[in-house]
Amino acid sequence: MTERLASAYLECDRITREQARNFSWGIRLLPPDKRGALSAVYAMARRIDDIGDGDLPAPEKLRLLTAARKVATDPGSAPDDLVAVALADAAGRLPIPLNAFGDLVDGCEMDVRGQTYDTLDDLVQYCRCVAGSIGRLSLGVFGPPANSAEARRAGELADALGVALQLTNILRDVREDLGTGRVYLPKADLDVFACTISALPEGNLDPQDGALAELIRFEAARAWSWYDRGLQLLPLLDRRSAACCAAMADIYFELLRRIAADPTQIMRGRLSLSTRDKLRVAGRALIRGRSAHG
Repeated sequence: MTERLASAYLECDRITREQARNFSWGIRLLPPDKRGALSAVYAMARRIDDIGDGDLPAPEKLRLLTAARKVATDPGSAPDDLVAVALADAAGRLPIPLNAFGDLVDGCEMDVRGQTYDTLDDLVQYCRCVAGSIGRLSLGVFGPPANSAEARRAGELADALGVALQLTNILRDVREDLGTGRVYLPKADLDVFACTISALPEGNLDPQDGALAELIRFEAARAWSWYDRGLQLLPLLDRRSAACCAAMADIYFELLRRIAADPTQIMRGRLSLSTRDKLRVAGRALIRGRSAHG
């Protein structure tokens, strides 16, 4: 490995350690070559997300997202960009579907344009863009099954697991997203529960006589069904990759469990797991990785 390539991977590792939070716990369970590749995927995805979530005017965000799409899907075109250098090397070694970054950009463009979601199907399409894409990119690092039918199924399951994680993110961040003018929960569901997403003067979400808590529990149940499907991916992966995938999924699953148990937590602030809890989840994931392979 050249000095420049080593520097590129170190930069991706730094970005992942400093900014990945939940994602980094799973990455640590991979062997070094895959760990570097998944860090490169994360670093590029983070760049795209940061553009979409930043404070620039919408036209400038869209311009930058167009440029990011080019670099992410063709990292060899940006030899002076350390993240692109690492990603190009990773994609040269592993079957990473770089075109999935295009889906991620599509999802970020939906955010920039202020898209709202009338139905669950509309929301799932958004989730497939912003998180299913990461599932498919990660599968390229993990290594899809050689059998074409199993490889197709693995791609579908990785996509489903991404949807599960994104639905959990949406529930965790309802209050925070409202502060930026975004409401992701489907309008059809809000109507069923006669509920709106609104804040009280002190900043907490308005519980609306318990209607919001019931809506959150309803959406959590939907997310669990996506986990049930997505976690069927684990037996199709090698042991270390299964452990990595399980660690990332289990952290979000535990967040979802806590949200459903007490929805008022996310009405007051951002919910997160402690470092001790994440270590416990990572330990369980190693065991799950072994058990997935008998």
